[in-house]
Amino acid sequence: MNGGNDARADGGGRVYQASGDQHIIEHHHHGPEGGPGTAGVWSGLDSVRWPSVGRAPAVLRDRTELMERLRASVGPDASGSQVYVLHGLGGCGKTAVAYTLFQYATGPAGRIGLWVNASDTASLRTGMLAVAADRGANEGELTAARSGLRAAADLVWDHLDRSDHPWLLVLDNADDPAVLRDGGWLRTSPRGTVLVTTRQAARHWWPGAELLQVGVLPKADAAQVLCDLAPEAGTVEEAEAVAERLGRLPLALTLAGGFLAHQVIDPWTMTEYGRNLDGGPGVDPIDLLDQGALSAGADSRHLVSSTWQFSLNALVAQGLPESVTLLRLLACWSGDPLPLSLLSGVDMGDALPRRRVEVALRGLLDQSLTEIVPGGIRCLRTHGVLLDSVWRGVPAEQRDALALTAASQLLSVLPEVPERGEADPRTPLLAPHALGLLRRVVVDRAVGREAVEAVAGAVLRLAVAVHRSGDYAAALTIADEAATLGAQRLGQEHLAVLRLRARRGRALYRLGRFAEAEAVHRQVLEGCERVSGPLSLETLESCLYLSRACWQVNKTREAIELTQRAAQGRTEVLGPLHPLTLVARASVVEIAEDLAAGRLLAEDCRREFGADHPLTLTADLDYAFALTQAGQSAEALPIAREAFAGHERVFGPTYPVTLACRALLSRVLDEVGLRAEALEHAEAVVDGRMEVLGPEHPWTRISQERLARFRGA
Repeated sequence: MNGGNDARADGGGRVYQASGDQHIIEHHHHGPEGGPGTAGVWSGLDSVRWPSVGRAPAVLRDRTELMERLRASVGPDASGSQVYVLHGLGGCGKTAVAYTLFQYATGPAGRIGLWVNASDTASLRTGMLAVAADRGANEGELTAARSGLRAAADLVWDHLDRSDHPWLLVLDNADDPAVLRDGGWLRTSPRGTVLVTTRQAARHWWPGAELLQVGVLPKADAAQVLCDLAPEAGTVEEAEAVAERLGRLPLALTLAGGFLAHQVIDPWTMTEYGRNLDGGPGVDPIDLLDQGALSAGADSRHLVSSTWQFSLNALVAQGLPESVTLLRLLACWSGDPLPLSLLSGVDMGDALPRRRVEVALRGLLDQSLTEIVPGGIRCLRTHGVLLDSVWRGVPAEQRDALALTAASQLLSVLPEVPERGEADPRTPLLAPHALGLLRRVVVDRAVGREAVEAVAGAVLRLAVAVHRSGDYAAALTIADEAATLGAQRLGQEHLAVLRLRARRGRALYRLGRFAEAEAVHRQVLEGCERVSGPLSLETLESCLYLSRACWQVNKTREAIELTQRAAQGRTEVLGPLHPLTLVARASVVEIAEDLAAGRLLAEDCRREFGADHPLTLTADLDYAFALTQAGQSAEALPIAREAFAGHERVFGPTYPVTLACRALLSRVLDEVGLRAEALEHAEAVVDGRMEVLGPEHPWTRISQERLARFRGA
């Protein structure tokens, strides 16, 4: 019930009002002991003898170990004098656990159950005085406590200590521990057990208490919650999909199940509900979840649109408004583990100065709004539904600045020009956050075009880093999704989208899907020519990568023309020794098998960059290939050996280009009659390509065929 200004009395009882969602009756009599409904004790819903909860769980799913621990605390062998603190993110089901324990304590365990709303000082004081009345305090004692002539907390605990029946006291929603501390309300007693539910996880607030974290549900149990509430709406498999989309958060699951169970006109299935959660036409996912509340006037703690506002308000009250800004920044990204290094150097001016980021993060951790994920890379994890809800509440005029900051932070941890073969272990963890940010700014029309372009650029840099590390499948996924998203706001022929599509084509090429790569690069080339002209760097790069795809599908003449166009164009625009020009010149050597160009290129690269530079290694590889193709295997052998040794030294033995060097070396060795050594390298190439590229890749099959020939010779 809404606290408001309503009041009611019963018999000789005095009225106490709660500012939260609970009315309490203070009893003047002390009847027989027992649980709810016992004769002589008022047992209405408003009593401290009954939990004040929004929607009682029909069945508490999972929580097996937690409930075993808590049941033991109220069992016949329990010693009392213990405080248990259930802490966790708002909506994770702390109150449901407390409710289930309350039912057990007042039923099988035979205890008195007392339930108090501890969300604020007024509600707590009211509820605790009602507890004193329930445990036998008389009118004179209560009057003295109300008038300040006697410490109210002392009165309550005196009667709890003298209770002739063991009890369980639940202090629910104690999200501001100062409310308990300032009045001295939280104590222990040999006659009973205290259970606190809170979002405040900082241990210093709970000295001597046993802290028990409550998190999201396992997948199967989360799905079962939906099936419990809406058994006719779909299968267990469909429920699992919706549960995963909701991050297995009990509050979200309860709201979703309530919505599905109570639809009357044209009810949705779980699959349809999940589809609308992903952004159906005109559907706000957070508003859709809130529609599952029992009533339009549901307590705001029971709505995903507002439940976390209690925590944010508490942070502001504690002098930590920067925590709100930091959470809004986190809302730009996804609910996957986020490397903490992404927050290094964040500076959003007065709203979140660099010197306050650490304390702002500590505030979020203390309020259970985010958590540290254990592991080799230190990460944060913030629930996805929370992030969606927070972003929904960000003022429209602040969204561009947040998105630009989020994009800048991504760029800060990604190298501008990633080295091939170098894999930063943080990089794969960035993919869901980069794509989540792009999805956020594309869908949100309050975010301007400049911010969308900046985010698309950050995602492109990530795709490049992943590609250069050798994870071509992941690079393809990133580029593919990013190009699709970016086109929704920027158009198919915006340069940012064309660059992402080109990156998609390069990943397809490395995965051996040459015909698909050709089609993508041809479309990108046509788009670049229209948008930026025939001599732009974007157009020339498209020529280069289309040429490689054409070469692999035996369109050799077109491949030579395209690669020569790229080399000539870059020479005119950038000069003959610019790194991009040297890359194009290397392609001419490889595809056109131009020996003179190969010799000159190798000399230029070695002079400009040194022997171990990637451009020099590429030049040596392509020159050795051209010599081999020209039947000059003896001349190619020392160059092929050097190219392989350099690639192995710089990139490692299983990097795809290193394996290509080894394959060429094996071929050259065979052609000059060193068959035992050739066989050894051929076997290593097959093993490496099986591991890195898989058995179906064309280059793996070519290597297997060559190995079979060597063994049969």
